[in-house]
Amino acid sequence: MSRLLGIDPGTRRIGLALAEADDLRAVPLGTLTRSRSTAEDADRIAAIAAANGATELVVGLPLDMSGAEGPAAAAARTWAIDIGARSGLPVTLRDERLTSEVAAARAGRARRGSAGGPPGPTRRARHRARIDAASAAVILEDELEARRRTAAGSPGTVP
Repeated sequence: MSRLLGIDPGTRRIGLALAEADDLRAVPLGTLTRSRSTAEDADRIAAIAAANGATELVVGLPLDMSGAEGPAAAAARTWAIDIGARSGLPVTLRDERLTSEVAAARAGRARRGSAGGPPGPTRRARHRARIDAASAAVILEDELEARRRTAAGSPGTVP
């Protein structure tokens, strides 16, 4: 049985999630701080994939709302290709439009500060990291659902 590692590549953090290839549910795994080097990102992702038995990477592709590939998507595509080449793992790109919104709805609001006021910087950062990991799970679940539809004979959309 193969496992998939879902990746939500952001400019500051990389959200990660894990799922069995024959399942429809993904589990948020956590986040990595994005490094300045794609090679360093690839090494860390490859180590996480190996530690979790993942044999394929599913990377979110931030298409414009129109479906066009803008500068952010082009950069994510290049990064994903580099990560795949350096890690030796196959990469599938998955449209990630609105995944952060779905993940934020799943995660709920950030907890209030200790005095009952708005959350402080540390709580906001932790909440944002949870959303990034949950977004990677949504990306992965979308891919798993598309594969299930394709296997069942229904057309799926893959960028």
